[in-house]
This record gives sequence, C-alpha cells and structure tokens, in this order.
Amino acid sequence: MANAISTVDPKEIDHYSAWKNSWWDENQGKPRLLHTFNPARVEFVRKGLANTGFISQNLALPLNGIKIADVGCGGGILTESLARAGAQMAGIDAATDLIDIAKEHVQLDPTISDRVNYFCTTIEEFSQNNKESYDAVVASEVVEHVTDPELFLKESVKILKPGGSIFVTTINKTLASWLGAIIIAEYIWKSVPCGSHQWSKFIAPDEIERILEKYDCKTKLSEGIVFNPLSYTFSLSSYKGINYAVHAVKKKKIDA
Repeated sequence: MANAISTVDPKEIDHYSAWKNSWWDENQGKPRLLHTFNPARVEFVRKGLANTGFISQNLALPLNGIKIADVGCGGGILTESLARAGAQMAGIDAATDLIDIAKEHVQLDPTISDRVNYFCTTIEEFSQNNKESYDAVVASEVVEHVTDPELFLKESVKILKPGGSIFVTTINKTLASWLGAIIIAEYIWKSVPCGSHQWSKFIAPDEIERILEKYDCKTKLSEGIVFNPLSYTFSLSSYKGINYAVHAVKKKKIDA
C-alpha cells in the first residue's frame, strides 16, 4: 500500500501484522496492552466531544449521531468500542491482514456490525475522496509509527468537517518515555513485543499541537495518560512524560 506520497512504513506494517492471530486475545495476545489502554482512549474522545458542545440524545448510545474515522485502526479494538458507544465508524489501515481480522471480528457482534466499515488503504489515498466527511478523526498510537507525522496529520485533518474534532494519542519524546515505553515495557516487563517502538519516532505534545495549528486546528485539550502496573490500568492524568492525548478542533469556515 505504500507509494511515493505514503506515510506508511512497511517495516511497521510487517511488525504489527505478525500480531494478527492474537489481536483479539485480551489476556495473552501481543496487543494486550492496547486492550488495557482502550477505556482511557474512549474516555478522552467522549470528554473531548462533550467539551465541544456535543450532547447525546441517547444515554445507551452516547456517541449516537457522530461519524468518526479511526485512522490506523489495526484490528479494530478502538473502532469497535466507539461503535458500541453509538458512533458510525470508518476504520482505516494499510495492513491487509489486520483489516481482514477487523472485518471478521466485527461480524461477531451484530449490534455494531452495521455501524462499522473498514478500508484497507492509506490516509493519503482515503483523503482524496473523503474531504470534510467526518465529525471526528481519531489517530491513536499511530503517529509514532509513520514516516512523516506532519503529512499524516495534514491528510487526517482533510477528512474532518469544519468544527470537527481530531484526537491524537501517542508517546512523548523524553527520557521517561525511553525508559518506560521501551526499556521497561519491551525488555523488562515484556508487556509489548521488543521492537514495537523507536524512540527516534516519538514526538512531543507541543510539536503535535504546532502541526495541527498549521492545518487550521486549535488545541482544546492536552492530557497525559499514565499506567498503573498494580491495577494494570491506564487513566487520564496531568503527567505527559510518557503517553499523552491531544484534542483539537478544526476551525470553521468564515463566509466572505
């Protein structure tokens, strides 16, 4: 799927595609930490949308009426969770094996299968025919795996409606992130397969905010996400030294 203008790193695709057979094993699978991380991601999206004035008319489906694109969706962990909250979801990923897994898994739940569509493509290709089509875009744990974060975010913003929200979660570029996300998580605890992250690809929150501002998105919220090894849970926090989340809103067009 990689082409001349693609931000896809083929090595990253190969690495994560190797997880396909255990993608939905929440207890022993290689993506176990992603499953653990998921509630905090969903909370951040819901919190951000509420802060922009979105009011759900359905308590059972709090995101009903929202159209969201999950860019870099992998096997669909976050995509399905947001669909269960009522959102109409598009899952986008360049990894054929993971999209196949995502399509198979969502069919196991008929209550959400009609709210989820998966696309095996790059954001650069997808944005060409889907400009300003989504109320929200989520790029969760993806920016640190692409070859060009600025181009990736630029193309992600293209599919966002004016006034829509973009949510980014990624890893800060600090000594703490090198120790926590690589040395401890990959080599000591082995909670993430070795080689899953490269510190050189990590990016600071102010850089994410700068790029989003360049493409007409104003940051509304920036929070840290911390891991508690005792409870094996993630939660939103003021500490951004390792994981963090940014919510920005695309500026509305002003008629001349």
